[in-house]
Amino acid sequence: MILALTKTGDSTVPKYKTLQVMGPEHEFSLVGEDLRARPIVDKVLKTLAGRIVNNICNEGVCFGKELQTHVSEVKASIPFESPTCFEETIQNAVTSLEEFIQKRFGARLLGTGMHPFILPSETRIWKHRDRRIYDALGQIFNMNQHGWLNIQSFQLNLPYRNEADGIRLHNLIVNLVPYLPAISASSPIYESRVGRFRDNRLHFYGASQREIPSITGDVVPEYVASFEEYQRRIISVYTSELRRAGAQALLLEKEWINSRGAIFRFDRKAIEIRVMDEQECVKMDVALSCFIRAVLRGWMRTEFSHQSRDVLINNYKAIVKDGLEAIVDHPAGECAKEVCLSFLDTAKHNATAEEKKYLSLIDDRITKGNLANLILRDVAISASERNFHDSVVEVYLRLIKCLQGNTPYS
Repeated sequence: MILALTKTGDSTVPKYKTLQVMGPEHEFSLVGEDLRARPIVDKVLKTLAGRIVNNICNEGVCFGKELQTHVSEVKASIPFESPTCFEETIQNAVTSLEEFIQKRFGARLLGTGMHPFILPSETRIWKHRDRRIYDALGQIFNMNQHGWLNIQSFQLNLPYRNEADGIRLHNLIVNLVPYLPAISASSPIYESRVGRFRDNRLHFYGASQREIPSITGDVVPEYVASFEEYQRRIISVYTSELRRAGAQALLLEKEWINSRGAIFRFDRKAIEIRVMDEQECVKMDVALSCFIRAVLRGWMRTEFSHQSRDVLINNYKAIVKDGLEAIVDHPAGECAKEVCLSFLDTAKHNATAEEKKYLSLIDDRITKGNLANLILRDVAISASERNFHDSVVEVYLRLIKCLQGNTPYS
């Protein structure tokens, strides 16, 4: 687990200050030289460990499985206070993993929120240790869809010191969640075609558990006034619906079942933000993290005016569809780009010296286009000289090089 925390209330839980550290989780596809997905994560782990395991940890970083066998997770064993340390540690791990899978399996790592070609039938669900969780989910949900099998997110865990800070931080994050996809969208193409949304991952993510909609809610979390209210209004509600649907006990009363865009992880004493697409390189994930932490630090210091959740939900839906160009209802502007620029101004005024070094990358993504915009632009340029498939391959091979070299795409 990213923050390596035990149950809330356990005396061994590290006493991090609110927003003191950042706990990142990164998801990457394994692909071949032709960009086709390679569902071989179990084979990679077996080669590394001598047997099939869920993850392998070394020098503070873990490489492990995800639900889909073509997707791997890279995460830290302990969180980072320094963004520079965050970048260096995770990039070293990515580089080592990339070199190993290329040498042994002829495979590469690819970021972004969705694989541009894969069909759900072309990958597999993890069938080894802990498969019982996925089997239990499969009894309730149709998992043979993109919302389960073709999504790659960048998740950020942020700690809170106590319940009062946790509730305040959560309710501030509610106001940030709808607007983050405007900056982080990186999934414009799937099944070899341009999707209807700038952030197709979030479109599929929101519909993946329609059998029990209270699990995902409207992705934008509800405001709550206490941990007890969170348990009663959210966890208890979807647990009751899961129980009525015949879910196994291992899925009941679990905080991690909650699929909103930000959730309490009481076992880590942290809030996990899940609404960002994976970016093309570690440096951009770090930049997003610095932006988020600096914005929230600024909001924690002020008397913040919360938006209506109904307004936030409408703005979120517009941004998933249209990205930075989405028309929104917000005091800072009429489009998502203007709102994000106002958030960036808050970040600049509240960032540490280290964080400020990364904020120019967020400025570029807001003013010049998010990664989804850049991908669509360059695929269109390339398509003037070759067919669409080959154009997508060309652009995504450049994205693979971005991950290898830790260089933002431009």
